[in-house]
Amino acid sequence: MIEKKSIDYEKAVLIGIINKDQNEEKVKEYLDELEFLTYTAGGEVLKRFTQRMDIPNPKTLIGTGKMEEIEKYVDEHEIGSVIFDDELTPGQQRNIEKQLRCKIIDRTSLILDIFAQRAQTSYARTQVELAQYEYLLPRLTGLWTHLERQKGGIGMRGPGETEIETDRRIVRDRITLLKKKLLKIDRQMETQRGNRGALVRVALVGYTNVGKSTLMNVISKSEVFAENKLFATLDTTVRKVVIGNLPFLLSDTVGFIRKLPTQLVESFKSTLDEVREADLLLHIVDISHPQFEEHIESVNQILSEIKSSDKKMIMVFNKIDQYEHETIDDDDLITERTGRHFTISDWKQTWMEKVGDRAIFISALNKENLDEFRKRVYDEVRDIHITRFPYNNFLYPEHLDEY
Repeated sequence: MIEKKSIDYEKAVLIGIINKDQNEEKVKEYLDELEFLTYTAGGEVLKRFTQRMDIPNPKTLIGTGKMEEIEKYVDEHEIGSVIFDDELTPGQQRNIEKQLRCKIIDRTSLILDIFAQRAQTSYARTQVELAQYEYLLPRLTGLWTHLERQKGGIGMRGPGETEIETDRRIVRDRITLLKKKLLKIDRQMETQRGNRGALVRVALVGYTNVGKSTLMNVISKSEVFAENKLFATLDTTVRKVVIGNLPFLLSDTVGFIRKLPTQLVESFKSTLDEVREADLLLHIVDISHPQFEEHIESVNQILSEIKSSDKKMIMVFNKIDQYEHETIDDDDLITERTGRHFTISDWKQTWMEKVGDRAIFISALNKENLDEFRKRVYDEVRDIHITRFPYNNFLYPEHLDEY
């Protein structure tokens, strides 16, 4: 199911829908993210198409005129993939494929493809394969046309079992097998977590590509894979970290994203156990991203889904070295001042001052403000530790000269 191979950049076009739930600006943001996903998967976006529709076309999602426009562009530029930002029904996918005669991919399929490329361990590969099969099951219709009925003969007369039913049964059996395999691995991982003793557990959470793995490398002095691409980390990494003289466990988890496929939330639930069982969450945010406030909302929503929204949390705004704010001329009396015009100092005076007893602003790459970050983490971990072991209070003084 999962193939690991080097992929040449293939030509792709993106398609987004503007409706009452997604205005033009929102669709542009989603398509920017979809383009980054396409680049991560090994594609090169040549053009974007958008259409304003209140009610999507049940057959092809978009209108017939727009389909003809896309078909003409696909033929002229030899496009390999047409990627939709919204999830397609199996019927829509078949109809569009028939008309455009090229690969039709939706956002879910694209994310699954990236996960398949990134999965390294047997555990991650099993989780991704399960998600792929669950996505594929309702889309099997029409994939097989070479054999309408199975072979008849003595003892085999009657309508028989269609080829598609055979394939569905094989896929269902595979899904059952993978779920059993995951249950077995879950029990092993639960035992591993139990063997870690009563050490305080800290988990890095956040949107994909906000710098969690880079921060993990800086704090734990390890070499976790980090790259400026979406979903660079799939496998949860746990490291023992010591700040001052206080040890604790730090885990780097898979990044979240808007419109995260439900199949992935389900199959990666066990990976997210690291988040569920953590004593402290470090919510990392890329403050240089124009939509970082929406990213915070998306992460909080997923934390709520996995029942982890009530945990103790520190908000850490990363990439301050890349943050740029827009300016307004002194004589400009028309432009309204928004968050895009705020400096880092301005942001510190907003809601960020109150969230989680004050947010922290750092640059993991350039190691800016890491002393303040370490001190804050030390204080929070120490509070949890001495609550768990009151007699250890004297071992960890309230203030250390060095962190």
